[in-house]
Amino acid sequence: MVDINKKTWKPEDEKKHDSSIMEWWAIEGFFKTKENKKNWSIKTVFIEWFESEKDNGSSFILTLFDQDENKFYNYDIKKAGEKLEIKENKHYIKFYGNRLKGSYPRYEMFLKDKKNKIEIKIILEAESKPRWIAQDISDGWLPIGLGFYRYGFIPKCKISGKMRKSEQEYTIQGQGYYEHIWGDLWFDNPLSSISGLGKTLSIYSKLAGWWLKNNNPKIPSALTITSENSPFGYDWAWALFDNGWSIFYGNIMLWLSEGPVLGTLILTKDGENYKEFCNATFKYNKKEYSKNYDFYYPTDLELTAEDNEEKIHLRFKMTNIVREYVSKFPYSKFWKALVICESPGIVKGYHYYKDNKKTTLSGICKIEPQRQISILGHNSLKIKILKPPKGVGINLKLMSHFFRKKINLKLNLLPKIKCKINFKKIKNDKIIDNRKIK
Repeated sequence: MVDINKKTWKPEDEKKHDSSIMEWWAIEGFFKTKENKKNWSIKTVFIEWFESEKDNGSSFILTLFDQDENKFYNYDIKKAGEKLEIKENKHYIKFYGNRLKGSYPRYEMFLKDKKNKIEIKIILEAESKPRWIAQDISDGWLPIGLGFYRYGFIPKCKISGKMRKSEQEYTIQGQGYYEHIWGDLWFDNPLSSISGLGKTLSIYSKLAGWWLKNNNPKIPSALTITSENSPFGYDWAWALFDNGWSIFYGNIMLWLSEGPVLGTLILTKDGENYKEFCNATFKYNKKEYSKNYDFYYPTDLELTAEDNEEKIHLRFKMTNIVREYVSKFPYSKFWKALVICESPGIVKGYHYYKDNKKTTLSGICKIEPQRQISILGHNSLKIKILKPPKGVGINLKLMSHFFRKKINLKLNLLPKIKCKINFKKIKNDKIIDNRKIK
């Protein structure tokens, strides 16, 4: 185990923050059951929110993937107007029989899925230091809309404990991840929180300055924009490599479906030291259509990040059935819901120093695209720019599920002026929209 750095992660940071609009504690993990040698992936979250007098409450989420049989068990409790049971003198959270207690570097959890008759007792022991995202840039604070929040995580932990399922008890062992987030995360109305606007603008400024310092923005030759990749959602991934390294990836797409990462890729090789890459790009190799709402999300994505000393290239692939967790927004006129599409997966790639020392990477990962779904559904705009010496022009391809239209526009200015536009109606049977969770 490593000692905590008191300057970056204080004991009081682990506890509840009463001024927050939203706060959660979560673990992710992979483990094996010793007796039958099966592979499992788990996610559990304790959440409390207070967005307004009429919109507040708490929830507990548990998703357990049976990776060998390619299925999952999910259990959710959401109670409006109720708070998590919190103890003031120590880090202890309880909600309808589910418990989280302890502090860095050791946590204990008792999780009970009444619907599927599963009970899990987990001991989570940190094997790496805690880390804030943007720790060296904004002291771990991130902006969202007009508000801000803090995002802390521990990427490498040892998992041990017991699982009881179908009247059988199993010993579990594996590896996990822990995170704690709090702040003004007002997802269904992200532009309404202005009480800390000064701090929010300061955070935007620091992050923008850091990004511009490490990148050389230029006009791309091609660009794809999609409505579901709004800045109120993000792509998230966590990976454990066979050689003991670990990474955290978070990207706010700003409507892009390929191009520069407007987030971070954080690598630790020893659990003590972290490297936060700024110059990074992403692309989707495969996307799936949501079974609940009219949007697409990635199931296969690539990342490349580098600086003056190192370069890392990774490819993440979901390998199991996807669980779509839906949180509806009953009071929002524009936003329908927040949807998290989660699945365990595999990651492969390489890392090398600029002196050409190369390390091949492979391991396990968890992939979780989160999307803020609007009433507009899926819409996309593909832009191709013709540059000299080939000529000067632009090609636009617009697909709108909302307007049921496809529009292609081709405009050339050089070497010869040409303009061509084509409209095509999208048939209703080609779109499955207004999907709802019953």
